[in-house]
Parts: sequence; structure tokens; C-alpha cells
Amino acid sequence: MKVASVDAGHGPSVAIRADDGSLIDLRELGSGMPLDLRQLLDLGAGALADIGQQALSIRTRLDPAAVRFLPLIRAPHAVWCAALNYQTHVAEGNWKHPTHPPFFLRVAESLCGHGEPIVEPIVSDRLDYEGELALVIGTRARHVPESKAFGIIAGYSCFNDGSVRDWQRHTAQITSGKNFSRTGAFGPWLTTPDELPDIASAQLTTRLNGKTMQQAKIGDMIFGIPQLIAYLSTMCELLPGDVIVTGTPGGVGARHTPQVFMHNGDEVEVEIEGVGVLRNPIEREAVVIR
Repeated sequence: MKVASVDAGHGPSVAIRADDGSLIDLRELGSGMPLDLRQLLDLGAGALADIGQQALSIRTRLDPAAVRFLPLIRAPHAVWCAALNYQTHVAEGNWKHPTHPPFFLRVAESLCGHGEPIVEPIVSDRLDYEGELALVIGTRARHVPESKAFGIIAGYSCFNDGSVRDWQRHTAQITSGKNFSRTGAFGPWLTTPDELPDIASAQLTTRLNGKTMQQAKIGDMIFGIPQLIAYLSTMCELLPGDVIVTGTPGGVGARHTPQVFMHNGDEVEVEIEGVGVLRNPIEREAVVIR
């Protein structure tokens, strides 16, 4: 099943993708239905599948081209992003091989949805792409052993960890370059694990203006999905709707010769086999004086 957060003109809602590619708005199921994916996941294990079955009875369908896609989880409790999790990315930056998963946090306001503009900040011309796989947690969990890790995943999605490289290097902490408004993207789909029993074999590809810039198998990660979940859940309790972004492979723009950054008028895509295609135009930030 593929699920999206959308706005079809009546405010935020959740939609199920039908077999023909059209969308089924869960708003049609009545006033008691959660219209936020995080709230829907809070209903517990099995709720998403049950609601998906109910949605099949709805005859009204939406054209995906006629709706606005929102960030998949609109107000996540946490967005944990893994750094340096592909050997190709470690090598291209000549970084030290990590012994534990390095994580940083992104705020919700730094993200946009599929089809929405990623914003190039007016203070920088070094906005870089980072195509990544995102995991969405489906159940409250703490101290999860690696052998149980896949059992707490609600689904997979595409993520572009847009990075403002000069600001990222202002200090030893990279957070400032990772949290400019609407520099990252998340979506369009939550693809449930039953559709991807072997996520490790799926290929991730990032394209800029149609040119392939990054390509790797999910299974090439240094710290695999079970390791990331076990590590984070030891630190803190994971909640439904929490997002774990699993790292980017080599090929980021800052490591090309000459360097390649995203600018007004460009288009970037992150595609993961079986998960979806996240596509965003780039727009330069408008100068607003408040």
C-alpha cells in the first residue's frame, strides 16, 4: 500500500493510492477519520491496513496531478538523519570511517512535499542534494533488538536531505546547514513493508536536471536498518511517525569536479525502486523584509 499526505483544496488529509494510480481521500470516510498520517499511525498496529481496506469502498477518486503533496509526516516528533552511512560518501570526503552511527536532527519546517519547490536560500549559492531512504516508525518502541527492528517500521519513503554547504561548515556541528527553511523534501509515498520484502536490494538514484548524480543499493549502507533502529531506540523511545533518514551515498554535488549545486530553475529527483520518485523544482528565496 502507498499512502500520502495531501491537500486537495479542503485542507490537509491522508490519501491512499489506488491500483490505477488515482488517490482515495480518507476524508471521504467521515468526520471521525484522522486526517494526519502521524495521528493515523497513533491508532496502533493494523489500523493503517484496516483503513486502507475501508477506503476501497470510496468511489470518488482524485488525480494526483491535481493535489498538493505535503511532507509525508507533517509534524514529526523527531527526524533523525544518519550521516556518513555509505562508504562511497565517506571516501569522497576523506572522512574517518564511523564506529557508531552519527546522527543529527532536522526540524519539520526545513522540509517540503513532493512537487513543491525546494528553496535556495538568499544567503548561499551552495545548496546541495542528498538522496536518501527514510523509515517511518509505526509503533512506540524502546531498546529494540536488531532482530525485531523491521517489525516497528510503518513504511519507507524518499527523502532529499538538502544541505547548505557553506553554512554546514560554519562550526563542527552541521545542524545550521541542514535546517534552512524548505531546503529538504520528503515523500510522496509511505510504502508499506509488505510491498518491499527485500528493501536492501532496492536501488537509490538521485538525478539533477535528468542527469544521474548518485546511485547505490540500500544494502550498501555501513550501518543497516536494524542497526540504526537498535542504536536510536537505545537512546530514546521511538514514537509512531518518527522519521529515520538513513544516509546518502557518494556523488553529492560538493564532491564533484567542478562542484555542482542546485539553483533556481533546476529540478531534482530522488528515486528508490519500489518506494517512489520524489521530484522537486528549485526556487531562489524571495527577499522579504519584515
